[in-house]
This record gives sequence, C-alpha cells and structure tokens, in this order.
Amino acid sequence: MQATIDNKAFYRKLWALALPIAFQSLMLAAVAAGDALMLGRVGQTEMTAVSLATQIQFIQNMFLSSITGAGAILGAQYFGKGDLRTMRELFNLSLKLSGLVSILFFAACEIIPDPLMRIFSHDEPIIEVGASYLRIAGWSYLLTGISQCYLMMMKVTDRVPASAFISTAAVVLNLILNAVFIFGLFGLPAMNARGAALATTISRVLELMLCIAVSSGKDAVRPDWKHFFGGRRELVSDFRRQCLPLLGGCLFWGVGFTSYTAIIGHMGADAAAANSVAAVVRDLVCCACNGIGAAAGIMVGNELGAGRLEMGKAYGIKLRNISWLIGFASTALVLAVTPLVVHMVILTDEARSNLTGMMVIMAVYMIGRAVNTVTINGVLDGGGDTIFDMYSLAVSMWGIAIPLAILGAFVFHWHVYAVYACTCLDEVGKIPWVMCRFRKYKWVQDLTRPEGTDAD
Repeated sequence: MQATIDNKAFYRKLWALALPIAFQSLMLAAVAAGDALMLGRVGQTEMTAVSLATQIQFIQNMFLSSITGAGAILGAQYFGKGDLRTMRELFNLSLKLSGLVSILFFAACEIIPDPLMRIFSHDEPIIEVGASYLRIAGWSYLLTGISQCYLMMMKVTDRVPASAFISTAAVVLNLILNAVFIFGLFGLPAMNARGAALATTISRVLELMLCIAVSSGKDAVRPDWKHFFGGRRELVSDFRRQCLPLLGGCLFWGVGFTSYTAIIGHMGADAAAANSVAAVVRDLVCCACNGIGAAAGIMVGNELGAGRLEMGKAYGIKLRNISWLIGFASTALVLAVTPLVVHMVILTDEARSNLTGMMVIMAVYMIGRAVNTVTINGVLDGGGDTIFDMYSLAVSMWGIAIPLAILGAFVFHWHVYAVYACTCLDEVGKIPWVMCRFRKYKWVQDLTRPEGTDAD
C-alpha cells in the first residue's frame, strides 16, 4: 500500500530545495550567457572560440559530478539517518578525488591548450583564441573541484540557501568582471576572450573563500582534517559502487555532448556559432528541471535513508509526474523566446537561420530532458539505482544518436537541422525505457550501514 503524502509538507520541502538549486543553476548558466552575449558583441570568432574552449571544463565537470553525485546520494541518506560522522568521511573522500581531477585538467590546459582546441575546430583563428582562453581559465579549473565538494555537502545538509548565495555572489562578480575585462572598462585594456577567462578565475577564488568561510560555522558539516587520509574500507566500497556507474554515465553523456559540439563545429563557422547560442539557451531553460532533479534526489534519499521506504517510493512517483509538467512548460518557454534570442547576438544570416531551426528542435527535446533529469538523475539516483543511466546512454546516445549525427554530417551531408535533430534524439527516444525502469522500483532501497559494519 502506497504511503500517503502530506502535500503541504512535500511542496514546502520541494520548493525550499528546488528553488535555490534552480536559481544557483540559473546563475551558473548566466555566466555562459554573459560570455556569449558580451563576446558576441566583440565578434563571432571570439564567441565561438570561448564556447568551444569551455567544453574542456564541461568534461572536467563530468568527473566532478560523478564524485559529488556519489557523495550526495550517500550523504542524503546518511543525513536522513542522522549519521554526521559518516558524512564527514564522505566529505574527505570527495575532496581527495575532486582535487586530483582538478589538478589533471589544470595541467592539460596549461601544457596542451592548442591540441585541446583542435578537437573541436579546424579553424585556426578559433583555435588561437580558444587556446589563449584556456591558459588563463585553467587556473579556475584547479579550484572548481574543491568548491563543488563544499557546495554538495551544503545541499544535502539543508543548507541549500547558503550554497545558492555563494554561487550567486561568484556569478555576479564574474559578470561584472566580464564586462570590465572583455571591453576594457575603467581605463583597462580590452582583453576580449582572455578577459572572460580572467573574470572566471577571479570569481572561482571568491567562491572557494566563501565556501570555506560559510562551512566554518558551528553546525556545518566540515572535512575531518585529522583523518583526511584515512577512512573506513566499507564506506570507500559503498562510495565506489555509486561513483563508478555515475562516472560511466557522466562520461558517456559528457563526451557525447562534446561530440555533438565537435560534429556541429566541423559543419562550418555558421553552424558552430548557432549551436553555441542554442547551447546557452538550453542551459538556461534547463535550470528548472535541474533544480527539481537535485531536490528529488535529496528528498527521496532522506526518506529511504531514514528507513521510510514506502514514503520514499511515494515521493518518487509524485516527482516523476511533476517532471512532465516541467517538460511541457520548458517547451513552451523555448518557443516563446526564440524570436528574441535570434536577434540578440550578432550573427551572419546563415547562422541566424540555423539558430531558428535549432531552437524549434530544442523545444521538443526539452520534454525528454526534463523527464529524464528528474526521473533518472533525481529519483533513481536518490535510491542508488545509478547503473541504469550508464546503460541508457550507451544505447540511446552512443548506439543511435552519435552514429546518426556522424553519418548525417560527414557521409550523407544532411542539412544542419537534421544533424542537430540527431543530437537531440537520445533524450526523447529513451523516455519509454526510463518509465519501464522506474516502475520496477529497484531504486527503493536504504543504502546506509550501521556504524562500524564491514562491506559485503
């Protein structure tokens, strides 16, 4: 028998979690939007180069997301159980892994920025501008992993407003400095793309400083520095069980999305420019489903970790239904803003035409994106069913969407609309499969252990 939900309490908690997270996601997307708009006023080459260069951080975020995602899944359940000791150990583990990833990506951006840019474009001016961006922005990648661990722990410990405040402060500073450094305000020289990179790096420094300051409070969960290099073997095992499937899914998705960008980028500068703008709009519109999805994982995880399995199941069902509403609302929003977006940036006539078609296709894509984000990355992950995302991406993205896009772009020479539609096929096409997996309820499980127990 399904548990009865107190709707008032449910929506109070949902909005308390989802709205700050969605706002935080919006602020982060606003940086990309700000870069695109400001650099779009400088020139199409600068805008496209930075859009392609930031794909490196996008790939880094796939690794970081799998680490912080595993920490959030287990952290939400242990917080529901009230086990703060284990949460501090999870914090330590997340910091160690994220720090290692950040160092590797920093080194790559400083040592081989030109080869990295050649992955996404064969246009020499774009490569030159993008490489100059990466040499400066690489320093921000060094700090990102540490900040993300702090923000993750705030979210799962009912300190979502604090994490949203920190991200917002960093974004506001980033946008202000973008204008100052890109255009050379207040007597400074105009740095164009390099100015956007410098603004990003300075804002990341502020973000990390605020994370450390906010987490120094008495009631905050902080890293256990005395035992930083220690840790229980069973907890490492549990973390690995969640992290590896998440990493597989993140890499499938992240490298796949980067492949989409590379495929479109090699169809010409006009196609790449239109796709760059469309990607910014997509990220902005996805903020709502990102917020609901993150809240879903925390809410379901809290209930399951506290041993209230039926209530966790009921929460999951309700959140899945909400995801459909978010999807259709996102579709309507994309269609509504299309005329405005198309005329906001300086594009060639061909690029503007491409952008219009991409926006219409994206409107349909948003239904699948919203439903899958909340159901897979929220509800299923909240119960530890992380393996499904990896399987679904292997089939829908790598088995269908990417091969079709490659064939369409380089063999059959389809119009850019058709190729772009192939890159959107995976999210819409896997909805029936996702619904079948959801109804098996394998995600309804308590992942926590009594303190001191060993791994199975």
